[in-house]
Amino acid sequence: MSFFTGNDPTNGYVNFVDYNTAISENLIVTAEGVVYIGVENQSIASGRGRDSVRVTSNAAYNHGLVILDLNHMPGGICGTWPAFWMVGPNWPNGGEIDIIEGVHEQSQNDMTLHTSSGCTISNNGQFSGGSVTTTNCDVAAQGNAGCQIAAQSSATYGAQFNNNGGGIYATEWTSSHINIWFWQQGSQPGDVLGASPNPAGWGPPLSSFTPSCNIDQHFQNQQIVFDTTFCGDWAGNIWGSSSCAQLAPSCVDYVQNNPSAFANAFWAVNSLKVYQNNAATQKILASESATQANDTIVTGSATPSNATIVAKKNRSDRAAHLHAHQKRGLHL
Repeated sequence: MSFFTGNDPTNGYVNFVDYNTAISENLIVTAEGVVYIGVENQSIASGRGRDSVRVTSNAAYNHGLVILDLNHMPGGICGTWPAFWMVGPNWPNGGEIDIIEGVHEQSQNDMTLHTSSGCTISNNGQFSGGSVTTTNCDVAAQGNAGCQIAAQSSATYGAQFNNNGGGIYATEWTSSHINIWFWQQGSQPGDVLGASPNPAGWGPPLSSFTPSCNIDQHFQNQQIVFDTTFCGDWAGNIWGSSSCAQLAPSCVDYVQNNPSAFANAFWAVNSLKVYQNNAATQKILASESATQANDTIVTGSATPSNATIVAKKNRSDRAAHLHAHQKRGLHL
């Protein structure tokens, strides 16, 4: 994985740090086979903003099945704008697929595509549990709202997602569609976390995008990204109309001066796997060596690696281990 350290393209009040800083500040920690990706939550912020992490896969993909197994996400906290997403080169020409995204105390996940001109969506009747909220994927339309399908269940994002012990998102990207499934932990089909996942047996996805444009022309060489930013073009602009406005005059003021509010603004990743071309390229974040800057790659027949086995540890053990880390000051 690569660490982005530039200014936030979405104008967030955030200081994205490099690998060494993330390690020294305990923003990246691996424990019991789970990778924790957090934000600084001990000090008043200054400069560009609160320290955080934006990590991007070194590999880029064209089509695939991306399966993310999470214990916890940073969502549901005033000031935050976390996202798990994919993005191509020369944005927006290479496209963007937002798999998990939301701001502030939002309680349902937003799934969104962003493209250059020519792509729109409609309700194709092939998904369940979501609703189309915007139809034009063009970043030049509707203030870059993109074409969006919003989940209806509060189990998909934020506080309820975390209270339920997390969940699993699976994204299938082909020449004809981009489908996203979600399951609460323990409710997923048996093959989802196995060696040979097959979406054909999973039932309707939470969202299904069949854009009017040529998918292969608008979505290319996608890299996978985790990040947590603050305020910015979305969270900052709607601060005054959100339930968070009672906490501070502005989003930046709140994020700057309330570090402890972000103690739970962390990702806890059990595993991240990418399957392609009837074989598998497994990108395992939840490995004992996952704090290294390079991607961990397993290619071939999708035989689970040791990292996958580690990621299957009992969830109550993980929660206890996280609590122990927090008591030792590793506030993520």
